[in-house]
Amino acid sequence: MAHHDRNALKLNAMRRNIAALAARLMAEDGIADYGLAKRKAARQLGAPETEALPNNAEIEAELRAYQAIYQEDEQRERLLDMRRTAVTVMRLLEPFRPYLTGPVLDGTASRYAEIELEAFPDSGKEVEIFLLNRGVRFEQNEPRRGGPEVPECVLTFEWDETPVRLSLFEPDAERAQKRRNGRVSERARLASVEALLEAPAG
Repeated sequence: MAHHDRNALKLNAMRRNIAALAARLMAEDGIADYGLAKRKAARQLGAPETEALPNNAEIEAELRAYQAIYQEDEQRERLLDMRRTAVTVMRLLEPFRPYLTGPVLDGTASRYAEIELEAFPDSGKEVEIFLLNRGVRFEQNEPRRGGPEVPECVLTFEWDETPVRLSLFEPDAERAQKRRNGRVSERARLASVEALLEAPAG
């Protein structure tokens, strides 16, 4: 029993260490994918990539704690700037009813984070023409097909030196709940993001 307890304690300690290092990699190096961050952390700590891996919620808790301790002012300013930029871009894209999602919405945006937007137009081409007519230069990427969680195409561009990733889905996909890092992905319309800007910092 004692041997089992020692193993469990070692495993829990390793799990916490991996979560803490994964959070630091996300905060400092701009890794956005929880799975990649935890695997990289496990390798750096010499841990097997199996039983000791923390879940995404554990890493997110460590990420928020790290940002609060080491990047508080920087994080607050970055989040404010990125949400302001998101509002500007969402106002431009309002004919396509865009949503904000990802770290800029949930408050964990790290260095090198992108503004992640989703839209559900009748045709992706009309969004591309809309942006071109307004002088917005973008790159287009068409992901492999894989159901309602996979966009038809992704447009990436910069707005005020901030990277924006606009994922375009079929209209029917708007009703589907997409999952991100193991849980349902939050998303917010323009009015909700504007409300976030007006809320007191905290």
